[in-house]
Amino acid sequence: MATVEGRLPDVPTEGRALPAFGIVGWRWISRNPAVAITPVLLPFIFLYFLSLISPPSLLPLEIVGAMLFTMQNIGSWTLGDSAFWRIESSLQDLFVASPLSRVRYLFGIAFSNLIAMLPALAILTALLAWVGGARGVPLTPFGALALFVALFTLWVLFSSVGIAISSRIHTQREIWPVGNLTFTILGMLSPLYYPLASLPPLWQDVARFLPTTYAALLVQGALGITPATPTELALYAGLLAASAIVGLTITLRLYRWGEG
Repeated sequence: MATVEGRLPDVPTEGRALPAFGIVGWRWISRNPAVAITPVLLPFIFLYFLSLISPPSLLPLEIVGAMLFTMQNIGSWTLGDSAFWRIESSLQDLFVASPLSRVRYLFGIAFSNLIAMLPALAILTALLAWVGGARGVPLTPFGALALFVALFTLWVLFSSVGIAISSRIHTQREIWPVGNLTFTILGMLSPLYYPLASLPPLWQDVARFLPTTYAALLVQGALGITPATPTELALYAGLLAASAIVGLTITLRLYRWGEG
């Protein structure tokens, strides 16, 4: 049988998975622009009502929280796509039979959903730079780096959480309640839209077990929104990395690839 290289010598045989998934994400937006509008509206609804009831000085913190919450919600979208492809269209069987590994499949679905989230993240970044500059907490290069690291870590972690949960779902009717319940609870327990110190002591103890908490503390401290020493920032970064590694280890063990 003729190989791909023999029949189409100019067509690359490697490095095509991620661009292909990127096209899937772009086609999703081009066919249904509401997909890109929804991630913008949800955090702005939170921000609007919080601006009415909270001190104006907390607005930069709340914008950072909106960005982290948006990135965390990619896990819910990844869960839905992966479960639909496996249960409804049996598309995952094709990937299982191909040379594509489960990790590359995970990054592919996560990347396709990131495409839809980029407009929301871009708007929130511009808003953070504008509001932060006006409130005395400008978006410095160090703060931007900390923000990027936190967003990237949450993107990988919660995408893996979503795809792991999706592999345990048996029917389409479970996708919506399981996804919304999981990621809404995780988002509400973490101090994304409010300082950690403002929570009751028991709630603070629970929040310290969540990686999103350390992502928020790292970015808030790096931007100067909340006071943090260099040692504390290093501690937050280390705890974020450690909790992300633990979370990834657990989710990859739970993730069923080509089973059941």
